[in-house]
Amino acid sequence: MTEAVLWAGELESAFARVAGRFARADLRWRMRDYVRGLLGRATRKNGWQLAEWAGHRTPDGFQRLLNSSVWDADALRDDVRAYVAERLGPDGVLIIDDTGFIKKGITSAGVGRQYTGTSGKIDNCQIGVFAAYATRSGRALVDRELYLPKAWTSDRERCRAANIPDERGFATKGELARNIVRRCLAAGLPAAWVTADEAYGQDWHFRRLLEQLDISYVVAVPKSQQIKSLAGIWRIDQLIDEAPDDAWLRLSCGDGAKGPRVYDWAAAKLPTNIIFDPDPPTHHRWVMARRSLSDPEEVAYYLAYAPVGVEIAELVRVAGSRWAIEECFQAAKNECGLDEYEVRRYIGWYRHITLAMLAHAVLAALAAQAQGGGAAKGAAETDQPPSRSPWQKSGDSWTLSCPAHEPTAIPSSTH
Repeated sequence: MTEAVLWAGELESAFARVAGRFARADLRWRMRDYVRGLLGRATRKNGWQLAEWAGHRTPDGFQRLLNSSVWDADALRDDVRAYVAERLGPDGVLIIDDTGFIKKGITSAGVGRQYTGTSGKIDNCQIGVFAAYATRSGRALVDRELYLPKAWTSDRERCRAANIPDERGFATKGELARNIVRRCLAAGLPAAWVTADEAYGQDWHFRRLLEQLDISYVVAVPKSQQIKSLAGIWRIDQLIDEAPDDAWLRLSCGDGAKGPRVYDWAAAKLPTNIIFDPDPPTHHRWVMARRSLSDPEEVAYYLAYAPVGVEIAELVRVAGSRWAIEECFQAAKNECGLDEYEVRRYIGWYRHITLAMLAHAVLAALAAQAQGGGAAKGAAETDQPPSRSPWQKSGDSWTLSCPAHEPTAIPSSTH
């Protein structure tokens, strides 16, 4: 009974926060029924089953809610973001990633044959670029954008048929991600870090924007990522190959389904960039690598931009927090119907996705209350102290100077 009261109270609190976005009383009640349905036990959370769960005779009311009623999905998104920040607390990590929604047909806004990690192959799908916010109390989705391939934005008649605004032109996933970051930080989301996978991390414009916004980051990059300095240009895998054995630390980047995720990590500071950085610098740039214990040939690479004096364990924690958005996708799809919509129009996609984000945010808030400020899932732990080594050591951390091998001769756009 106590748990039921807690659930009801939190859900009512969320509804009260967003009620003002729905001008008419009948629309507010329809929204409440829809979100309750997304959180309910319907086998599949499509229009008919949600309507049956809510006690409606037909799904017409829910279809109007998603397609023709007057309300602002972006304003609701802002409320969801503020609610998540309040419930999960400050000093979190803003995580950027995309996910796919497998669809049939050719009329759903933005649908097309494109690669998606959802199926691990090229599939007929829509792609959404998302942001999640994660703290020691939990994680939840806070923003979203629908990716529109050029096959759509170059065909204005097709766009109009899906109610895509004329002003919406082509934008790469990286551009959508940068817009999301700007929006979240401008709105006051109390994120201390940003992280992303290599699809976004290798984008110099993405990293530079974060530096200009004075936000720290740890982002994955491919092994071919080029590192520039006054001494030349090197691939990141070549720099990591130079690390001596005692530069590697065994650290946990957080708990997974099978316990602590322990890897060997190496990290080294890069020289200060005299063009971009103040004197003295407030942040340092780092190169990092994560090596599998079971297969030492399996290495992942990272670039970081972090405050002066940061601990390597903190960089590792942020790198490990990227998986929180995958957990958000899984929970929002499995428990809140994020991917079970039956809308084809542009506005319908944004409305359903935002309502599913609200439902997922309520679950995150309840989980944070249940946790009660205990030990954080995903917190980094050091399994052994840093060992001493004369290799380019500066204070308590490693510093890269001029590597011994020959630099890469041809620069790349991913420097």
